[in-house]
Amino acid sequence: MAELAGLFLASFAAATLIPLPSEAALFAYLKAFPEHTALAVAVATIGNTAGGMTSYLLGRFLPQRKLKHLESVKRHGAPTLLLAWLPVVGDALCVAAGWLRVNWIAALAFMAAGRLARYIVVAALA
Repeated sequence: MAELAGLFLASFAAATLIPLPSEAALFAYLKAFPEHTALAVAVATIGNTAGGMTSYLLGRFLPQRKLKHLESVKRHGAPTLLLAWLPVVGDALCVAAGWLRVNWIAALAFMAAGRLARYIVVAALA
Protein backbone atom coordinates (compact mmCIF):
# COMPACT_ATOMS: atom_id res chain seq x y z
CA MET A 1 0.00 0.00 0.00
CA ALA A 2 2.85 2.39 0.79
CA GLU A 3 4.28 1.64 -2.64
CA LEU A 4 1.04 2.79 -4.30
CA ALA A 5 1.07 5.97 -2.22
CA GLY A 6 4.64 6.58 -3.38
CA LEU A 7 3.60 6.00 -6.99
CA PHE A 8 0.76 8.48 -6.57
CA LEU A 9 3.04 11.11 -5.03
CA ALA A 10 5.73 10.64 -7.68
CA SER A 11 3.12 10.90 -10.44
CA PHE A 12 1.57 13.98 -8.86
CA ALA A 13 4.90 15.74 -8.37
CA ALA A 14 6.05 14.89 -11.90
CA ALA A 15 3.03 16.75 -13.30
CA THR A 16 4.05 19.95 -11.57
CA LEU A 17 7.25 21.93 -12.10
CA ILE A 18 9.24 19.29 -10.22
CA PRO A 19 11.22 17.34 -12.83
CA LEU A 20 10.56 13.71 -11.89
CA PRO A 21 10.17 10.80 -14.31
CA SER A 22 6.81 9.33 -13.31
CA GLU A 23 7.20 6.68 -16.02
CA ALA A 24 10.24 5.31 -14.15
CA ALA A 25 8.23 5.13 -10.92
CA LEU A 26 5.43 3.23 -12.67
CA PHE A 27 7.90 0.94 -14.43
CA ALA A 28 9.65 0.13 -11.14
CA TYR A 29 6.33 -0.51 -9.40
CA LEU A 30 5.21 -2.84 -12.19
CA LYS A 31 8.48 -4.77 -12.04
CA ALA A 32 7.90 -5.35 -8.32
CA PHE A 33 4.13 -5.94 -8.53
CA PRO A 34 3.18 -7.05 -12.08
CA GLU A 35 -0.12 -8.46 -10.82
CA HIS A 36 -1.30 -4.90 -10.00
CA THR A 37 -0.88 -3.45 -13.49
CA ALA A 38 -4.39 -2.01 -13.88
CA LEU A 39 -4.37 -0.54 -10.37
CA ALA A 40 -0.90 0.97 -10.83
CA VAL A 41 -1.85 2.55 -14.17
CA ALA A 42 -5.00 3.98 -12.56
CA VAL A 43 -3.09 5.37 -9.54
CA ALA A 44 -0.37 6.90 -11.74
CA THR A 45 -2.97 8.42 -14.07
CA ILE A 46 -5.00 9.90 -11.22
CA GLY A 47 -1.91 11.28 -9.49
CA ASN A 48 -0.46 12.76 -12.67
CA THR A 49 -3.79 14.24 -13.71
CA ALA A 50 -4.26 15.75 -10.25
CA GLY A 51 -0.83 17.34 -10.53
CA GLY A 52 -1.69 18.71 -13.96
CA MET A 53 -4.95 20.13 -12.69
CA THR A 54 -3.00 21.79 -9.87
CA SER A 55 -0.91 23.55 -12.53
CA TYR A 56 -4.14 24.41 -14.36
CA LEU A 57 -5.53 25.95 -11.16
CA LEU A 58 -2.36 27.97 -10.60
CA GLY A 59 -2.71 29.29 -14.15
CA ARG A 60 -6.15 30.64 -13.31
CA PHE A 61 -4.58 32.86 -10.66
CA LEU A 62 -2.06 34.46 -13.01
CA PRO A 63 -2.87 38.05 -13.95
CA GLN A 64 -4.56 38.47 -17.33
CA ARG A 65 -2.54 40.13 -20.07
CA LYS A 66 -1.91 39.50 -23.75
CA LEU A 67 0.69 36.85 -24.57
CA LYS A 68 1.52 35.77 -28.13
CA HIS A 69 2.98 32.40 -27.18
CA LEU A 70 -0.38 30.92 -26.21
CA GLU A 71 -1.96 30.99 -29.65
CA SER A 72 -1.99 27.22 -30.18
CA VAL A 73 -3.67 26.57 -26.83
CA LYS A 74 -6.16 29.35 -27.52
CA ARG A 75 -6.84 28.08 -31.06
CA HIS A 76 -7.18 24.35 -30.23
CA GLY A 77 -8.46 24.58 -26.64
CA ALA A 78 -8.72 21.57 -24.36
CA PRO A 79 -7.56 18.98 -26.96
CA THR A 80 -4.03 20.42 -26.70
CA LEU A 81 -3.96 18.92 -23.20
CA LEU A 82 -3.64 15.46 -24.74
CA LEU A 83 0.03 16.51 -24.91
CA ALA A 84 0.19 17.67 -21.29
CA TRP A 85 2.24 14.59 -20.40
CA LEU A 86 5.20 15.83 -22.44
CA PRO A 87 8.26 16.91 -20.46
CA VAL A 88 8.71 20.68 -20.01
CA VAL A 89 5.97 21.84 -22.41
CA GLY A 90 3.29 19.77 -20.68
CA ASP A 91 3.47 21.82 -17.50
CA ALA A 92 3.25 25.01 -19.54
CA LEU A 93 0.21 23.69 -21.42
CA CYS A 94 -1.60 23.03 -18.13
CA VAL A 95 -0.81 26.49 -16.76
CA ALA A 96 -1.76 28.09 -20.10
CA ALA A 97 -5.09 26.24 -20.16
CA GLY A 98 -5.91 27.57 -16.70
CA TRP A 99 -4.78 31.07 -17.62
CA LEU A 100 -6.95 30.99 -20.75
CA ARG A 101 -9.91 29.72 -18.72
CA VAL A 102 -10.30 26.55 -20.80
CA ASN A 103 -13.33 24.63 -19.54
CA TRP A 104 -12.01 22.66 -16.58
CA ILE A 105 -14.05 19.53 -17.28
CA ALA A 106 -12.77 19.34 -20.85
CA ALA A 107 -9.24 20.09 -19.62
CA LEU A 108 -9.50 17.30 -17.07
CA ALA A 109 -10.83 14.81 -19.63
CA PHE A 110 -8.18 15.49 -22.27
CA MET A 111 -5.40 15.66 -19.72
CA ALA A 112 -6.41 12.33 -18.19
CA ALA A 113 -6.79 10.67 -21.61
CA GLY A 114 -3.31 11.65 -22.73
CA ARG A 115 -1.73 10.59 -19.46
CA LEU A 116 -3.63 7.29 -19.39
CA ALA A 117 -2.46 6.48 -22.93
CA ARG A 118 1.15 7.16 -21.92
CA TYR A 119 0.93 4.95 -18.85
CA ILE A 120 -0.69 2.12 -20.83
CA VAL A 121 2.34 2.19 -23.14
CA VAL A 122 4.70 2.16 -20.13
CA ALA A 123 2.79 -0.79 -18.64
CA ALA A 124 2.96 -2.68 -21.92
CA LEU A 125 6.74 -2.18 -21.97
CA ALA A 126 7.12 -3.39 -18.37
